[in-house]
Amino acid sequence: MSRVNLTKLRKMKAEHDKIVMLTAYDASFSHVLEQSGIDVILVGDSLGMVIQGQESTLPVSVDDMVYHTRNVIRGSETVFVIADMPFMSYANCEQAINNAARLMADGGAHMVKLEGGEVVVDIIQQLTERGIPVCAHLGLLPQSVHRLGGYRVQGRDTDGAMQLIDDAKRVEAAGADMLVLECVPAELGKRVTEAVDIPVIGIGAGSDCDGQVLVLYDMLGISKGRRPRFSHDFLADTGNISDAVALYVDKVKSSEFPTLEQNY
Repeated sequence: MSRVNLTKLRKMKAEHDKIVMLTAYDASFSHVLEQSGIDVILVGDSLGMVIQGQESTLPVSVDDMVYHTRNVIRGSETVFVIADMPFMSYANCEQAINNAARLMADGGAHMVKLEGGEVVVDIIQQLTERGIPVCAHLGLLPQSVHRLGGYRVQGRDTDGAMQLIDDAKRVEAAGADMLVLECVPAELGKRVTEAVDIPVIGIGAGSDCDGQVLVLYDMLGISKGRRPRFSHDFLADTGNISDAVALYVDKVKSSEFPTLEQNY
């Protein structure tokens, strides 16, 4: 079987076939996720917290991301693999191009993901003009957690909601082929999803997004600290990892996850 690609992901959005994504950081989990029906793996800079034990994602380096992306690629054959661009690895266009090239050429990523709206529009355009597929990330931006004053829901007021919708349109116009939307009210998640033609993957953004993503270790209940409200311990429901991932896939595909209690 060939790998999932952007053509298939766009078709899935058009046909209302939910896209299922999880994070992974190594070959073994990559293989398990693929066998359990995951469409997309995100090699997230969340590895700084769940793998390295950091307090945030900020210390993660491009070298870290290349290493873990390469391992995920080795463990998979059919999933689409996205790699996060870590903190300050895309402060300007030249830096972004060089680091994205490393993630794709050395790491093997099929797409890179970066955080921000209007401020990164030029960077998205420069990357996509050079053939580098980009996934944008709006809402709660973990790399900006200190400026945001913590991990807070975004877009609760009218101005904030309109800004998010406008930013979604801007990143799409700049060339982004996918969007991750994190920690926003479910109604806003629906509005953003309807406002753009690219697939919108929610994490704490309601069940009306085109797909869902969770941090693998959160949905297995093995992350340090309190699990986010928008997550769920699927391992507790099943007793083994493969069945936990398969249950997550089924729940996302049927729009049974996230539930109302996981929404904002």
